[in-house]
Amino acid sequence: MNEERRRELGQFLRDRRGGLIRAELGLPPIGRSRTLGLRREEVAAFAAVSVTWYTWLEQGRDINASRQVLESVGRVLRLSPAEQSYVLALGGHGAAPASGSAAIEAVPPHLQALLDALDFPAFAVAPDWGIAGWNGAYECLYSRIADVDPGERNLLWLVFTDPQLRQMLPDWDITSRNFVAEFRAEAGPRLGSAAHTALIHKLQENSAEFASIWAEHVVLNFASRRRTFNHREVGELTFEQHRLVPSDVPDLHFVMYVPTAGTPTRERLAQLGARPMEG
Repeated sequence: MNEERRRELGQFLRDRRGGLIRAELGLPPIGRSRTLGLRREEVAAFAAVSVTWYTWLEQGRDINASRQVLESVGRVLRLSPAEQSYVLALGGHGAAPASGSAAIEAVPPHLQALLDALDFPAFAVAPDWGIAGWNGAYECLYSRIADVDPGERNLLWLVFTDPQLRQMLPDWDITSRNFVAEFRAEAGPRLGSAAHTALIHKLQENSAEFASIWAEHVVLNFASRRRTFNHREVGELTFEQHRLVPSDVPDLHFVMYVPTAGTPTRERLAQLGARPMEG
């Protein structure tokens, strides 16, 4: 476990320990008014580990934490499945990245052909959330994608720095938080790598909103959901967002926006495809 992952693990456990409601665990308040948070010794006792060892874990010390012990700590802290997976990944017990690189510059031709065959917006995202490929329908939805500098063609970066994309998202506050939480969940095995560190530092320096959300340490697994965009030419577009992972290139995942049934979204997309796109 590298230093940055140890530090992140310690901070994450401290945050979750501090947010627990004592009464829900059958514990009395601390003093007269403190109803939130467990003491370290209480977590250690419930998890059947020594107080010293658990303290070192929260301090980011270079110690070996077994999968069994981390799972026990996770149960005490009432971690969600996504949070538990994140803790295991930070502790070196999660699935390793499918390859050694977080950057994929282009989608393989056979997968690009699949994107192009879809009549709704779809794009491919690399492990660092760089956008490695997209289809014509996605370019109709987000006309700037082809003109963005390849070094900044990253989904997380664009969500926090591109005014046009932000104006398209009526629920930007919710969407941005979901993206950060999902990115964090997926980044555990790569935390501390040069590419990951550079991206996070760059976002923190350029977006105070990202820095604030990142500091909250929220972790969520991806879930299919409804997405709404306000397009300046055709108005509201509503999709169901889904994600697929191609078995032969598991470092990529496809994000697909399927027009929601009972809405005029498909017809409005067709209108966009029939007219020249504005930059």
